[in-house]
Amino acid sequence: MKPLNYAILKYFTTVKEACADDVIEALEDQYGKFKALRKPSVIEAIMTAEANGLLEETRFNLDKQGELRVYYHAHKEGADTINAYIK
Repeated sequence: MKPLNYAILKYFTTVKEACADDVIEALEDQYGKFKALRKPSVIEAIMTAEANGLLEETRFNLDKQGELRVYYHAHKEGADTINAYIK
């Protein structure tokens, strides 16, 4: 099993775009018992990846509860870097 942050990054190489809720839903089966698979921690991991140039913001909207959802994607260079380091 990959470390959770690796799994989060790798997930972005398999989808067109995703928000933190999408990541949690996709990784729930394998990482559901991890404390770090909670929205604040996932958002932090995504924002760190964005700050490091691996992901970029694509759009945002509000969910049914009025919470902001920010969507990201791994651009070609980011995906290439992720795939080079995380097999």
